[in-house]
Amino acid sequence: MGKYVQAQRRGKSGIFKAHTRTRKGAVKLRPLDYAEKHGYIRGVIKEILHDPGRGAPVAKVQFLNAYRYKRDTELLLCTEGMYTGQFIYCGKKATLTVGNVLPLSCVPEGTIVCNVEAKVGDRGAFARGSGAFAVVVTHDEDKGTTRLRLPSGGKKTVPSNVRAQIGVVAGGGRTDKPLLKAGRAYHKYAVKRNCWPKIRGVAKNPVEHPHGGGNHQHIGMPSTVGRERPAGRKVGLIGARRTGRLRGVKKTAQDKD
Repeated sequence: MGKYVQAQRRGKSGIFKAHTRTRKGAVKLRPLDYAEKHGYIRGVIKEILHDPGRGAPVAKVQFLNAYRYKRDTELLLCTEGMYTGQFIYCGKKATLTVGNVLPLSCVPEGTIVCNVEAKVGDRGAFARGSGAFAVVVTHDEDKGTTRLRLPSGGKKTVPSNVRAQIGVVAGGGRTDKPLLKAGRAYHKYAVKRNCWPKIRGVAKNPVEHPHGGGNHQHIGMPSTVGRERPAGRKVGLIGARRTGRLRGVKKTAQDKD
């Protein structure tokens, strides 16, 4: 019997958990309240922070609490063009300005948005990575839904009363600069989780991986593997519908609309 392959250890062992000790906190929109549903509420950006393990900067925004004598601090995603001391407006009657948070029903078609909710009040789900944005494609007022084009190129239909930030997430173009050396990759992943370096299966011994061993580095079996195979054998292209290069132009969903 060989060793457990790394994919099996990953689900079981604590050493693969995310490194969260130095993180700044959950980055979300404000909890949905009366002020946002019917009017707007103003906040001020206190500072712009780097969140370890996240490519995009985050903004610490302070709002006055509507019900008690205190201030509420929220961590919002930074959009391009934000600065400290800037006023941020959240709500149905907020203006269409970069950084503001509005329901999609108040946003015209073709607007670039980010940190979009999937369900009303979930405080942000789509287009949250650095440089990411979604585009409002169409509003269906009869059904009360809005169609979005996501960063992946796919289309998504969401309720029109979900909220979104206006603009593009800051930190775009991060991947344009090459890492160049292993030390930079080491530090990049050290604050994320234990997922680097990745060793190929064919470079291992037969005891450690189904593709290991042999006098040359070769798989020696089909790289596709069934969805129902046992855990230690389920490596390679799992449940593949097709393999090989994608030839020709890619037909995207936007061509049909």
